[in-house]
Amino acid sequence: MTENQVTINGNRFSFETGETILDVARKNSIDIPTLCHLKGATPTGACRICVVEVENARNLLPACSTPAQAGMVIHSESPDVVKSRKKTIELLLASGNHNCAVRNVDASGSFADFQLQVQDYDHSNRLCPVWGDCQLQDLAYRYQVSGDAFSATQTPYPMETVNPFIVRDFSRCILCGRCVQACNEVQVNRAISFGYRGKDGKIVAAGDRPLKDSDCVFCGECVQACPVGALVEKEARYRWRPWEAEKVRTTCSYCGVGCQMDLHVKDNTVLKVTGAADVAPNYGSLCVKGRFGYKFIDSPERITSPLIKENGEFRKATWDEALDLVARRFTETRDAHGPDSIGVLTSARITNEDNYIAQKFTRAVLKTNNIDHCARL
Repeated sequence: MTENQVTINGNRFSFETGETILDVARKNSIDIPTLCHLKGATPTGACRICVVEVENARNLLPACSTPAQAGMVIHSESPDVVKSRKKTIELLLASGNHNCAVRNVDASGSFADFQLQVQDYDHSNRLCPVWGDCQLQDLAYRYQVSGDAFSATQTPYPMETVNPFIVRDFSRCILCGRCVQACNEVQVNRAISFGYRGKDGKIVAAGDRPLKDSDCVFCGECVQACPVGALVEKEARYRWRPWEAEKVRTTCSYCGVGCQMDLHVKDNTVLKVTGAADVAPNYGSLCVKGRFGYKFIDSPERITSPLIKENGEFRKATWDEALDLVARRFTETRDAHGPDSIGVLTSARITNEDNYIAQKFTRAVLKTNNIDHCARL
């Protein structure tokens, strides 16, 4: 309908009822930056990075939560918009340990002192574990903002490292709320929420307990949603940098859903796993097994050749020798004691197709229904 049109940066675009300014912009390849916005969740406009100038409006408006209205004239990069975004980025960079090489080193050595504090907190002398993969850092470079406009504020909360999967670094949390929305609206686990107020604000699990003692199921949705270094995979922390790894698209084999995921591989070793966004059926979501259950791939305990036990000891064998032995013993056992004397166990770590063949072999060849599947991680 011609009346449903807005003008963005001098160009007219149509929109559907219910679409926001951000929806219209992205649909037409206009880049309006965001930090708190999470696709599929209720827009909050909390971070104020996506503000735009709408003619005749009293204030700058958040594009992610402002509905498009007919006749709007919108400027996405006006001087006032850029000034507002720069100020917001400066404040965010000052809110904790954002040591992402955007601070200026001055004669007083204040940055050196700041970096030493960060190293003491991180127990590491390396840059932020998501350096090069941080949306706040990207915005700082995009708008040429340094982190020394305001004095850095220290977080009163220690880093949480007591669970096996996720490091919670409160010193790098910008309270954007994406993790809360990912948990509550996308995965609907409702394990975390906002806690406390003002400068003491914090993302908390129920009763402000560690994740391992909460309702968290460790799906890692919050980690993938986090735009900064506040939530990081424990195994990948400081081991993975985006420019060092190759991204390989594959299908999770833990169940029959067929979730699409990306393996981040360096030196033929999987360093981390992320859900493939905007791809069916999971659209970026994964369970604890799909996201964190990959260490078996390069485990030194993994068996790489058939083993035959003789005189209480295992010896390596060829595949032909091992298969001939198994076939002979299966036949002897079935003929002597009946097919139900045999049971088969398959694995959650092999593909659905392999598991299908295993049950087909059990029922059609061995003539028994004694087959089970280990679905635990």
